[in-house]
Amino acid sequence: MSAQHDKIEAFHALHAGKSPLVLFNAWDAGSARIIAANGARAIATGSWSVAAAHGADDGEALPLALVLANFRRIVATVNLPVTLDFEGGYARDADGLAANIAEVIEAGAVGINFEDQVVGGHGVYDIATQAHRIRAVRDAAERRGVRLFINARTDLFLQTTAHDEALVDAAIERARAYGQAGASGVFVPGLVDERLIARCCAGAPLPVNIMMSAKAPAPGRLAALGVARLSHGPGPYRIAMHALGEAARAAHEV
Repeated sequence: MSAQHDKIEAFHALHAGKSPLVLFNAWDAGSARIIAANGARAIATGSWSVAAAHGADDGEALPLALVLANFRRIVATVNLPVTLDFEGGYARDADGLAANIAEVIEAGAVGINFEDQVVGGHGVYDIATQAHRIRAVRDAAERRGVRLFINARTDLFLQTTAHDEALVDAAIERARAYGQAGASGVFVPGLVDERLIARCCAGAPLPVNIMMSAKAPAPGRLAALGVARLSHGPGPYRIAMHALGEAARAAHEV
């Protein structure tokens, strides 16, 4: 457990450096090994990529037992902090979340992504409900003496294309409530407007995580705006599968 604690502390520190923490998301032990060997300071899984690699859809369609077995192989393969994309925690109630997070910690995680969309339902949880869910995860981790990095993802910017200052203010309100409940960072996938990102970074009390995409500002610009963490989500898997598809196509053209 001491090695895990050391990695957790190192992972927290990576969110307070001079440059953002870059997470080029992995989906299995092989991809994690390649990413680790090419400049990574930490490894993060992406639920979409992990599901796709196993022939499943995103949204907790892949059984938790398989997610954790895959995650354990990643942890055993690389000597870096590894954080799990835990989606909605595979449970809605506090007891279910506590039981699941115990397994995640046992698997060697230093942190999780934990989202506020209602997996299998519609929209996002109200602030009070999601804050209660975050507190359940934090309490379960603390009972095991673990300072798990909880990256609280809000799906507000994925629910609509009408991104404006009011929506950013709503995200900041969630970040404040989530932080008070025990979150360590806030993830705002879908937010790409520079002015709104700057507003989010200035107002949120937690390190801000941005999802990289073709529409997102360049990493250097995001760093200047105050972003602490850059995630690549399904991008690396799509790059790899595109290259594989091209190679397979060429091999079969005989």
